[in-house]
Amino acid sequence: MKLTNIITQLKMAVPIIMGTAIYAFGLLYFIIPNQLMEGGVTGITILLHYAFQIPPSLSTLILNVPLFILGWIILGKKQMLYTGIGIVSLTFFLWFFEKIIEIGLISPFVTQYDYILVSLYAGVTLGGGLGIVFRFGGTTGGSDIIARICSRKFGWSMGQVILALDVIIIGASLFFIPIEKILYTFVAVYIASRVIDFIQEGAYAAKAFTIISDHAPEIADLITKEMDRGVTLIPAIGAYSKQAKYMVYCVVSRQEIRRLSLIIKSIDPRAFIIINDVHDVHGEGFREDHP
Repeated sequence: MKLTNIITQLKMAVPIIMGTAIYAFGLLYFIIPNQLMEGGVTGITILLHYAFQIPPSLSTLILNVPLFILGWIILGKKQMLYTGIGIVSLTFFLWFFEKIIEIGLISPFVTQYDYILVSLYAGVTLGGGLGIVFRFGGTTGGSDIIARICSRKFGWSMGQVILALDVIIIGASLFFIPIEKILYTFVAVYIASRVIDFIQEGAYAAKAFTIISDHAPEIADLITKEMDRGVTLIPAIGAYSKQAKYMVYCVVSRQEIRRLSLIIKSIDPRAFIIINDVHDVHGEGFREDHP
């Protein structure tokens, strides 16, 4: 394997490992000490811990190994490579945090009153860890493998399969924990999903301007000159007037919104401006990825 390929693989693998570390910490520091739940195969490991005191690291490995082998056979090694990294690193970090909690190096956060606070921090921690893992093409195994196999073999929606598994697993937890803990779990799951979306879409957000004006070329020239931003002129035809004109498309950072608006108004106060959120911007002047 070439050195560049090794470096590329490491750039993908290291964040996945870091993400599983954050996720494992959230489970053992916030979720399990306060008897909350989680969906997927991780939820099964938590149930096994609540019912039989089986360490989550052991049950995570036992449950994921056959799923990983099945996924390797059906889905292929290319799709399962980073999933394997996620499973191994999650198992390791669950074991690692179990040991340092056991010997007293850290004490889990336990509360009898403020479960909203626990749900908030659990959601942020779990969502942050999973968001990093997903962003770099990995998974933590479990229900994700099952969902991919069902999608490949039966054409079922991955989202629907994962949701059905989560409902079944969280519903089964009613036999072991009070219903109010389940409700707090839903709060944590919702927050985690929002954090995952935020990380997946990109922490860097910008604004896209679509400008419709009879003076589009002049506006484009001034933006290029004054702001040093790339601008695209898009041919358009007015539906009512049937006249040909240009639309201006430009992406700027949040800090430049006011400046761009003033430039547009200085040339055409009646310009029609559409502003959209843009996530994860790549390219000159924004974030540039290098192999």
